[in-house]
Amino acid sequence: MNNNIKFDLRHIRAFIAVAETLHFKKAADILCITQPAFSRLIKGLEESIGAELFKRTTRQVELTDAGRLFLAECQDALSHLERGVHLAQLAAQGDIGRITVAYNDFSINGVLPEILDRFKEKYPDIAIDLTYMPSHEQYQAIKDYDIDVGFLIGPLELKGVETHRLALERVVVILPRRHPLATRKSIKIEELAEERFILGAESGWQAFRTYTFELCLKSGFTPYVIQEATTSNGIFGLVAANMGISLYSECAKSFKREGIAIVPLANEQHRIETIAAWNQSYISSSFKLFRDLLQNELDIQ
Repeated sequence: MNNNIKFDLRHIRAFIAVAETLHFKKAADILCITQPAFSRLIKGLEESIGAELFKRTTRQVELTDAGRLFLAECQDALSHLERGVHLAQLAAQGDIGRITVAYNDFSINGVLPEILDRFKEKYPDIAIDLTYMPSHEQYQAIKDYDIDVGFLIGPLELKGVETHRLALERVVVILPRRHPLATRKSIKIEELAEERFILGAESGWQAFRTYTFELCLKSGFTPYVIQEATTSNGIFGLVAANMGISLYSECAKSFKREGIAIVPLANEQHRIETIAAWNQSYISSSFKLFRDLLQNELDIQ
């Protein structure tokens, strides 16, 4: 292997531009480089590597097998480099006294308010930017350092991401107050096989929808979804209107909603896990304080 690399970032950007456009003039225009200078960059790169990266004819440009392999590695390397720049900028800013927190419906109606209250009481000078984000969208936001920490449905296994369980709550059934099962102390999941379900919309409730369908399928039926809503209030409103029933975490008890009954599922093994998750690669001084509170000072599971 030749470890004496004789090309730089200009060559890599030029190569990726051609590989993505398959057109030398368009690629040169994108990078604002004259076409002769651009062609010299590509030629110099190929000579340095010792492999032809493109098949050129008068009509078209194609990647060679070597070019396709090199492209995949270059895109990964450029992504890592851009991430490195971002992390360096964050580190240079130091502790700016601000953290960004993403949350889903279950966490904001459950454990998160207490956590935020405790943190603000202890560190009043650190600002908290709160943003609503469904669990499945938080995965990428955590990987891309767009947020310091996410509160979402667990479990979660992502490389480089650390998690901490905050709550393990029973699953409850949300029913219209006049429903025959509304006065029960508990309900077996199998008893819901013929019910009409109201679920959160796919765009914002993907993780819990998957959990709900898996729970019902294991019990021998597919839930008949009659209506969808984008928010918890929307779900409860449709249930109160006698449109159907729904499943939710027991944090639903924090809602003050007339016209509904909340009954736990009979099997206590049916639980919803709420976790905090963050990227281990960069932890600001402010977020370190928040993380330490989560891990060492809270007892709210």
